[in-house]
Amino acid sequence: MSEQGKGSASASAAAPAPGSDTYKGWLFKWTNYLKGYQRRWFVLSNGLLSYYRTQAEMAHTCRGTINLATAHIDTEDACNIVLSSGGRTYHLKASTEVERQRWVTALELAKAKAIRMMNDQSDDSGDEEPTSQSDRSEIQGTLKILVSKLDDLSTCNDLIAKHGAALQRSLSELEGLKVPVEGGEKIKAVNERATLFRITSNAMINACRDFLDLAETHSRRWQRALQYEREQRTHLEETIEQLAKQHNSLERAWREAPTLVSSTPSAPIANKGSERPRKEEASDEDEDTEYFDAMEDSPAFITVTATENTQHRRSQSNLSGASGGHSNDWNQDDHMSPSCNDVSGKELQPRRQRRTHIPDKPNYSLNLWSIMKNCIGKELSKIPMPVNFNEPLSMLQRLTEDLEYHELLDKAARCESSLEQMCLVAAFSVSSYSTTVHRTAKPFNPLLGETYELDRLEEFGYRSLCEQVSHHPPAAAHHVISQRGWTLWQEITIASKFRGKYLSIMPLGAIHLQFHSSGNHYVWRKVTSTVHNIIVGKLWIDQSGDIEIVNHRTKETCQLKFSPYSYFSRDVPRKVTGVVADSGGQAHYILSGTWDDKMESAKIIQSSRGGSGSEGKQKTVYQTLSPKLLWKKYPLPENAENMYYFSALALTLNEPEEGVGLTDSRLRPDQRLMEDGRWDEANSEKQRLEEKQRAVRRRREAEASDALDEGREYEGYQPLWFHQRRDSVTGETNFVYKGGYWETKDRQDWSMCPDIF
Repeated sequence: MSEQGKGSASASAAAPAPGSDTYKGWLFKWTNYLKGYQRRWFVLSNGLLSYYRTQAEMAHTCRGTINLATAHIDTEDACNIVLSSGGRTYHLKASTEVERQRWVTALELAKAKAIRMMNDQSDDSGDEEPTSQSDRSEIQGTLKILVSKLDDLSTCNDLIAKHGAALQRSLSELEGLKVPVEGGEKIKAVNERATLFRITSNAMINACRDFLDLAETHSRRWQRALQYEREQRTHLEETIEQLAKQHNSLERAWREAPTLVSSTPSAPIANKGSERPRKEEASDEDEDTEYFDAMEDSPAFITVTATENTQHRRSQSNLSGASGGHSNDWNQDDHMSPSCNDVSGKELQPRRQRRTHIPDKPNYSLNLWSIMKNCIGKELSKIPMPVNFNEPLSMLQRLTEDLEYHELLDKAARCESSLEQMCLVAAFSVSSYSTTVHRTAKPFNPLLGETYELDRLEEFGYRSLCEQVSHHPPAAAHHVISQRGWTLWQEITIASKFRGKYLSIMPLGAIHLQFHSSGNHYVWRKVTSTVHNIIVGKLWIDQSGDIEIVNHRTKETCQLKFSPYSYFSRDVPRKVTGVVADSGGQAHYILSGTWDDKMESAKIIQSSRGGSGSEGKQKTVYQTLSPKLLWKKYPLPENAENMYYFSALALTLNEPEEGVGLTDSRLRPDQRLMEDGRWDEANSEKQRLEEKQRAVRRRREAEASDALDEGREYEGYQPLWFHQRRDSVTGETNFVYKGGYWETKDRQDWSMCPDIF
C-alpha cells in the first residue's frame, strides 16, 4: 500500500474529556491505489466510528460509519489499525505509535461498551441515559414491590399452615371422643376440607414465587428491547435531521454555484482512446462511501465532429461540443431527406379554441411520510391515497400525453429512409418523458372499465382511445390511428414499489408503432421512473435504463441509454445517448440530448477503433457531421407552477366535452372536484367510488364461486373496446382495439357502458 500523505499533516486526535463518550481526531484512511492514504476526520461516538473529509462536513455529510459492536479491531504494525465489520474494512494509519495506541484503547473501550449496552448485562451501569436510568429504577421498584407482596403471602401461608395444623389436631381429638356416628362423619369431612385448604394455599404461594422468578427473568429482556427501540428511534431522528441539513446545504450550494459549461465547442480534441475525465476530490473515496451515487460506466464511444477546416472537436457522447450553440445549423440543409424536413413545430393551428388554464392548485399541507412510512415494500396501486398527492388527471390521460409531440410521427411517416425514420421514432420515445420533470404528483388510478378518448381528427389528424382493462394488476390499453400515415398501440401495466427513500415506477409492456406506407413496425418499452426524496427534501424525478427500438421489418435497431443522475458526474443532467444501426450492426447515426429538453442526431461519416477506456474496454470513435435538431420541448404555459406544471396539452385533457362515453375520465366526479379545488369533497367522492368498485368486485367473485359450485363456466370481466390477441411480431398476448367506439360515438348510443361513476 502507498504511504502517501503519511507525514503531510498532523494526525493528532483530540484527547477525550474524562468520562466523555466521544473521541475525535485526524487519521489517514486508505482509499485506493491511485490516491493511497488520505487524511480524514474521524469521530467515535455511541459505539459508532464515522469519518468526514473535513471537520466542517460534520454538519451535513458523513462519508461512512462502522458499528463497533460487531467490528473486529486489529493492528498490523506500529501505526496501522484495521477495522472490519460485515464485509466492510477500514485501513487506518495514525501519525505515531502513541497516537495509534490512544485510538486502539478508545476503540476497544467503545466496543466493550457497545456490546454491554446491546446485551444489557449490567444493571448498575452508570453510563445509561437519564431516561434509561429512570426506566431501570421504575422496573427495580416494581420488582421490590412484588418481593414485598410475596413476603406477605409467605407470612400468610405460614399462619395458615400453623392454624390449619392446630385445627386438624383439634378435629383429630374430636374424632377420638364418643360422639354419635353422624357427628363423627361431619368432623371427618371438616378435617378433609382443612387439608385441601392448606394444600391450595401452598400451591398459591408456589405460583406467586414462580411468577416473581419469571418477572425477574423477563425484565432484562424487556429492558433490552425497550433500550433497542429507543436507540433505533433516536438513530432515525438523527438520520432524518442529517438528511435535511445535507439537502439544505446542497440546495444552498447549488444556488450559489456559478453556472458550469459542460463542454466548450472550441476545445481541442483529446486523445481518442482517453479515459473518462478524472473525478474531482469529492469522488476519490473507495467503495465504502455510503451517501453518494456511484459513477456510471463511461460511454462506449466517442464522437468527433467534422468541420470545414477538418479540425475535430470531441464530446463524451452527450450534448456534444457542436451542439453547444449552433442553433443556426438546425435550419440549414441537413443530412435528412428533404421529405423529412418539410414540417417544423405544430403543422396546423387548432380549429377549436381550447382552454389554456385551470384553477390554481390549493395550498394544502399534508405529511407524505406519515402515510408512506406504513407502505414500504407495498404495491403503490394498492395503497389508499388522499387526492392531496394526486394531480387532476387519470393514468389514462397521462398515457395519452405521449402524443404531445405527435408531429414527430407525422414527419417520420414521410421519410423515405428507414434509418432517418428510426431517428425520429427515437426522438418521439424520448419526448414522452419531457412532461415528467416537474410532475411529482400521482395521477388517479383509473376504475375498471374507465375510458378516455382524445379526438384531434380535424386538428391534427389522429384519434386516441384508452381503456382500463384490468384493476389488479392495473393495466391500460391504448390505441391511436392517424390519417397522416401511422398507427400506435400499447398495453401498459404499472408496477411500483416504495423503498423508503424513493419510489420506483416500472411500466411493463411493449409500445407498437406501424407506418402505413412502408409497413415499418417499431417496438420498444419504457424505462424506469424514480421519485426521490420521499422522506425529506423536495421531490424530484429521474429516468434511468435502456430502450431498444427495433424495426421488425428491416431489423434495424436504436439503442438509447437514459443515464441516472449522479452527484459526481460532469455530464449534462438527464442525459440520453443513442446509436442507430442497420440490420448488420453498422452504426449510421449518433443521438444525443436530454429527456427534458431536446434530442439531436448526427450522421456518422467514419468510424475507427480508439484506445482503451478506464476499464480496459476499447472505444469506437465516430466522426460525424454537425448534429441536427430532432425534437425540442415546448415551453410550459404561463403560471404552470400553480397548475401542477401541466403542459399545454395536459391543460386540455380534462376539459369537458360533449358526446364522450359515459365511462370517460372527464366525467369522473372526484377528479373534477379536485380540479375545481374542492379537495375535501373530492376525497369523500374518491372513497365512494372505490367502495363502489370493491362492491362490484365482490359481486363478481360471488358469481364466479356460484358458477364453480354449479359446474358452469364463468367468463369474468371483459373490456368493452379491447380484446386479447396474440401479436404476430413479438409473440406476446396483448389487449388490442377491436373497433366500434367511434361508430358508437357517432350514434351516441352508450347503453352498453357500465355504471362506474
